[in-house]
Amino acid sequence: MESKRTIIAIVLIMVLWSAYSIFFPPKQSEQNVVTEDNAATEVVPDNKVTAVEQATLGSSVAVTEQVADFPHRQIKVSSENFVYILDSMGASVSSVELTQYKETHDEDSADKFLFSDDNPNTFILTGADGLYLPESTNYALAEGTPDEITVYNDSSDVTFIATVNGIQVTKTYRFNADNYNFELFVTVTNLSDTIQQGRVNLSHKHNHIEDDKSQARSFYGPVSYASSKLIEDKTKNLESAKIYPETTTWSGYMTKYFISAVAPADNFDTVKVSYNQTYVENLFTSKSFSLNPAASVNIAYSAYIGPKEIEHLTAADHNFVESIHYGFLQPLSKPLMSVLRFFYSYLGNYGFAIILLTLCIKLIFWPLTQKSYKSMRGMQKLQPEMKKIREKYASDKQKMNQEIMKFYKEQKVSPLGGCLPMVIQIPVFFALYSALMGSIELRHAPFLLWITDLSSKDPYYVTPIIMGITMFLQQKMTPTSLDPTQEKLMLFMPIIFTVMFLNFPSGLVVYWLINNLLTILQQYLIRRQTS
Repeated sequence: MESKRTIIAIVLIMVLWSAYSIFFPPKQSEQNVVTEDNAATEVVPDNKVTAVEQATLGSSVAVTEQVADFPHRQIKVSSENFVYILDSMGASVSSVELTQYKETHDEDSADKFLFSDDNPNTFILTGADGLYLPESTNYALAEGTPDEITVYNDSSDVTFIATVNGIQVTKTYRFNADNYNFELFVTVTNLSDTIQQGRVNLSHKHNHIEDDKSQARSFYGPVSYASSKLIEDKTKNLESAKIYPETTTWSGYMTKYFISAVAPADNFDTVKVSYNQTYVENLFTSKSFSLNPAASVNIAYSAYIGPKEIEHLTAADHNFVESIHYGFLQPLSKPLMSVLRFFYSYLGNYGFAIILLTLCIKLIFWPLTQKSYKSMRGMQKLQPEMKKIREKYASDKQKMNQEIMKFYKEQKVSPLGGCLPMVIQIPVFFALYSALMGSIELRHAPFLLWITDLSSKDPYYVTPIIMGITMFLQQKMTPTSLDPTQEKLMLFMPIIFTVMFLNFPSGLVVYWLINNLLTILQQYLIRRQTS
């Protein structure tokens, strides 16, 4: 009986489903609607017209995508500084190799790649607000363009041409031989006999790896320079894209030592910064334009893809140099780095330049430090009398403090005399720390013996251990007014600092080690003077 009911139920369901399908058939999908999301996958009509033929038509063309039937090509553009691979698909940049920098410090290391096969092609144009230009557009190259171009003393151009829906788009890359910046000139021409309008988007994409250990203790990710301010956008804050206005000078992607950024021209409207869990995109949107038949609009961009090195960034203009930023201690860090580079120009070794700079800083603060140590030694001699006062007025804190201040006045000493000069020096020490932490000058820079890269940790941990020992000696030589318990706790500081510095760049460890040695020398000399 139960099985019969089941069969009847199934039959009824089939009848109802068939009736519903007959009387309420599904709607046919719309095949030819173009949106920003599906433009790259739109079905293309069979009629094919080459870009050159389109450019010479001079009359109305059908408002459907025209696909050029020329082959896909890649062009290699090289100089002594870089190797670019340009792709006709999207007239885009698919690879950027920096020939003056290596991936690692190994002798057989490959050159540094800022863009490679695992990175999505970048510098692709798309249309918006009525202008249709899909990412998958295959461009023709200007007649006579070779597969390989070498940029020598001046500059070299590479021009791509494509025609889509009655619009001809010309993209010209202009590379400079002696720097890492280049220009991109875009011309949009209306080949149809109707008015064409819309906007142009330039997409700059860069792979992003969350928790990249090689970028430890430094910012890496999307960065923009807007309203004379450097803005670093952490990817965790880009759940919704950020829109920056036309006052934005440039926008791009930055790592510890390198940057890839675009400075749009005057007819730029906004830049949208977004993150899709794989790559960061900086999308530059032009102002809206309307083109009569045969009319054109020109859009220009300047770009920099290379090291965060002050001379090259300054030469590239557009305030790209502002990407070198040392935080809130910038006013101190920049002059210190300038002095460090000056010393390097004579010494030829950044390790020795760090030592000389540390020595100069120590000499500048020598009088303050000397005053500080003398004050601390004076306070130390007064400890027995201070102890008596504390014991006498142990039950009356207010009276005890009054008597202590009175005692200081009688002895002509100040409790701040020992620490104030040291506090004044702290910003300078941290400013130099910030400068050394992210400066490309120290990347793969050798020093002595086993220290072959000042931007990496000491492979044998020799310098951090010596630094910890010198810190312990310095602490033992420093006069103190701490009670025995506090003094014992302070003995753990050298251990803590040693552990912290084990994985710090060896350039920073050298700086701290030399500073400790100079401090020990100064304390020894002061002891001799006051004994």
